[in-house]
Amino acid sequence: MQRMVNKNIKNKALFVFSILFVLLFSSCEDVVNLDLETGETKLVIDAEIIWLKGTSGNEQVIKISKTAPYYDNVTPKVSGAQVRIENSDGEVFTFNETEPGSYVCTNFVPVVNTDYTLYVEAEGQSFTASERLISSTSIERVEQNIVPDFGGEDQIELTFYYKDPANEVNYYLTDYQSDFLLFPEYELTDDELFNGNEISTRFSDDDDMESGDTVVITHRGISKNFHNYMNLILEVYGGSPFSIPPGNIRGNIVNTSDSNNYAFGYFRLCEADKVSYLVK
Repeated sequence: MQRMVNKNIKNKALFVFSILFVLLFSSCEDVVNLDLETGETKLVIDAEIIWLKGTSGNEQVIKISKTAPYYDNVTPKVSGAQVRIENSDGEVFTFNETEPGSYVCTNFVPVVNTDYTLYVEAEGQSFTASERLISSTSIERVEQNIVPDFGGEDQIELTFYYKDPANEVNYYLTDYQSDFLLFPEYELTDDELFNGNEISTRFSDDDDMESGDTVVITHRGISKNFHNYMNLILEVYGGSPFSIPPGNIRGNIVNTSDSNNYAFGYFRLCEADKVSYLVK
């Protein structure tokens, strides 16, 4: 069953809010910064192992940063961490820091339905998380149509199709990226009502998507637990899940040194299919 964030309503609400904000403050000469309460700084571990179909999946990246106050323009990167992943067969994959906060492994071996455990040592704390690498179906085709939006005006809509495997429960996360999008758009799907059938998923973007644009569609297979986590994230934000982590949504990363000093983020392993579509 698809659970799709209504991006159109969100964008219109943000537009109205922006107009009201400008009207209220356009006569002010001074810039007013609200004195927002600053919460405790937390580590953010962005650990997605994504195995694109048709590739070896050997090169993977994990990024580690910190939360920052609202008005800060720079995300603090965490250097000097020790990062590794072990699979259920005891193989160890080491991630080396190639630039501040970015840790790269060039010999990772992705195997569907294999369990992996992440280990991170950072700033005197130890973190760990475990997940299974989930398979994904291939995108079979992408179709383009013209449909009316909420105001009755025509807009471009893309629909991609994939065949869901029968006799198993599957969860999917899709993201759409393009130059006209400030952040990727995310969408969650499960096969509760479509098990074993062809599933279609639609994407449109008000007035911004037009002929000549390229839309990159990345379609992942994900675990049920990660699906539930992302569902909460998208309900809170309705947009980018990687802006400011909400304090009440915890991922699967555990601090084994101090359970109260938890990190934000979710360790997940996904097989994925990626298609670049040129809008006609």
